[in-house]
Amino acid sequence: MRIKKDKGRIYLRPSEQQRLSGKRQIRLYNKEGTPEFDQELKDAQEIMGVPTRKQPKDTLRWLIRMYYLSPEYNNLGPSTKKVRQGLLEKINLKLGNNPYRSLVPRHIRAFRDSKQDVPDSANSHIKALRQVYKWAINADFADHNPALSVPYLPSKNPNGFHTWTETEITLYENRHDIGTKARLALGLLLYTGVRRSDAVQLGPQNEKNGCLEFTEAKNRARYPKARVIPILQPLRQILDATPTGHLVYLVTEFGKPFSFNGFGNWFKRRCREADVPKCSAHGLRKAGAVRAAMNGATTKQLMAMFGWRSAKMAELYTKQADEIRTAKEFMHLLTNEEYNQNSNLSHMTVAQRQKP
Repeated sequence: MRIKKDKGRIYLRPSEQQRLSGKRQIRLYNKEGTPEFDQELKDAQEIMGVPTRKQPKDTLRWLIRMYYLSPEYNNLGPSTKKVRQGLLEKINLKLGNNPYRSLVPRHIRAFRDSKQDVPDSANSHIKALRQVYKWAINADFADHNPALSVPYLPSKNPNGFHTWTETEITLYENRHDIGTKARLALGLLLYTGVRRSDAVQLGPQNEKNGCLEFTEAKNRARYPKARVIPILQPLRQILDATPTGHLVYLVTEFGKPFSFNGFGNWFKRRCREADVPKCSAHGLRKAGAVRAAMNGATTKQLMAMFGWRSAKMAELYTKQADEIRTAKEFMHLLTNEEYNQNSNLSHMTVAQRQKP
């Protein structure tokens, strides 16, 4: 176990044995040499399994340590665990020394409001704390969940990632020709509808009988979901024209598979090169759903295509597509020509009735 510094950030890295047991490096946020840093380092060492001192059993910090040992936490996927731990450790910096049974909504609300400039981040912290108390109630450590009484802040971006337009897809394709890794990335995302966490794991090993067979990365540990996706002709054309890795299609310049975040950052740079800076890997998945819905896909068909477990997400796209098609069909009713034509027809009918 050692401290690592990288681009101004400080991490506690696990030993090889700790890494094999599932431990991951932990980022340290406080300034080195301060009392806050020393305590944060001790907390990180405890997470790694190195006892440093007795932890009072009534603090929020202790409760979060117990949560880290629970199956509810350890059955999460690796990326989910990493994100949740990062959120909870930031909460520890502010509230960790408080008795967890004495925390009331106003304490948590004050923490939330300190991050009001980044409401989505603030909401993620509240969501993580809710999960800790939910576990604590089931484990008989607590009898109520104070975080449930703290509402989420309104998001500055309620629609989430920007959805690619057909024009933006064309701009990207014009910049990155078939045969390039950048075009392969777009093809995998657009013509399979997978998440970027799945795109980085797909490769020749997954090809069977003209399909891609794999288990989704999301919730793989808790709710494994097997997928079988036909390889569409546009994707087949791209794959046949592009050098790929032996196990996975998309590899780094060093021939290694991309990490989840590494691929997202790399793809974002390819988008900027194509002059579509608002676009991202996840936004391309949304564009595929819009395209399918506009082409007539039903809610159940979208669920099968994109691996959604409930109809809620699919219905957003089918409803939007229905509204667009209806508006296109009837918007002409707003024109003067339509009004005048119907008005003249009405006058003619009245005149015909009045004819002797």
